[in-house]
Amino acid sequence: MYFVYILLSLRDKKLYTGFTPNLKKRLLKHQNGLVKATKYRRPLKLIYFEAYTNEIDARKREVYLKGGKGKSELKIQLQNTYKTNRYEFA
Repeated sequence: MYFVYILLSLRDKKLYTGFTPNLKKRLLKHQNGLVKATKYRRPLKLIYFEAYTNEIDARKREVYLKGGKGKSELKIQLQNTYKTNRYEFA
């Protein structure tokens, strides 16, 4: 399985979108400060993920969600989380 995931930084209130073939292992790396992009944004909380059987499909979805239209879609899909706490999509 391949995963596209969204993390919320409880420090700066921004969201991080990532891809991984092993979600549990990747989350541990984020939590332990071993990922450069989120090292100084901890603590982090997993707020969303999607699972795929095909790696290419998952990577394309990650790229889409990081783009303008994808970010807009996420804001709609996660609107209660987004409105309540005014998170930013990074």
